[in-house]
Amino acid sequence: MTLIGLSLLLFAGIAGILLFLIYIAYPKKSIVQERIESMQPRAEAVRVFEEAPTKWQIFLGRLGKNVPMRPQDYGQYQKMLVAAGIKQDKIMMFMGVKLFLTVGLPLAYLVFYGIPVEKDSLIRIVISLALAIVGYLLPTFWLRNRLKRRQTRIFHDLPDLLDLMTICVEAGLSMDSAMIKVCDDQQFKKSPLAKEIRIATNETRAGKPRLEALRDIGERTMVADLKSFAAMLVQTEKLGTSLAQSLRIFSDSLRTIRRQIAEEAAAKTSIKLVFPLVFFIFPAILVVILGPGLIRIGKLFAE
Repeated sequence: MTLIGLSLLLFAGIAGILLFLIYIAYPKKSIVQERIESMQPRAEAVRVFEEAPTKWQIFLGRLGKNVPMRPQDYGQYQKMLVAAGIKQDKIMMFMGVKLFLTVGLPLAYLVFYGIPVEKDSLIRIVISLALAIVGYLLPTFWLRNRLKRRQTRIFHDLPDLLDLMTICVEAGLSMDSAMIKVCDDQQFKKSPLAKEIRIATNETRAGKPRLEALRDIGERTMVADLKSFAAMLVQTEKLGTSLAQSLRIFSDSLRTIRRQIAEEAAAKTSIKLVFPLVFFIFPAILVVILGPGLIRIGKLFAE
């Protein structure tokens, strides 16, 4: 088989695997769920039935049980999954993905390219080990990236949400009613912060103390500002100060921190531009400016 045929076969195999993973990751909705969503066109559809795990998810969960983990690593992965907006019972599925990629990437390389094309066994071993390491670390990088993006969005949504909550409290609503009202606002409908506040309000309705439920938001999201927010509410309740004033001051402090972070990022821009300027832009400018002169000098010496 020629090299072009092997390349086409490799491309078709990888494309088929990607399409299969996309099909598995996005299962079709049931008829009951579609009818519920059609009855609520303007509001977020309520999930009445818990989605049954697919065969692929069951397979990954069983595969993840074979991954040896220390209790410290197990707890750390659980916290990261919850902070990233994923249920903590998905940890076995997550470890199954790590094990599947660790074995699947080197195996795909050996089947489609390593054994048919590559003749040097040492190169095959090195590339297989590298792909195994990449396959094991890739889900962790994805999880950390998702966690960071979710924390950033919560940090940016918190001051605006506190402003709206301040208006609700000043209008005469209680803290619990203000939290419910804020979560129903269209601006924060898809915000992860509103989702966490809904969980806290449901826990409060079930009998959990409100301050403890707010502390749990900071623990779940791993956002320091939410922990400070819960501590501020505890201090306000103990001292008996104005809740609206405390919310406004805390919101202003968060905006100050956000502005300082933006100024810091802007100040670092000039330093980050040094390397692209030196290695990419300046050489091109020198070629454009000095190129014609060097060509003329070369012609003069040639004569």
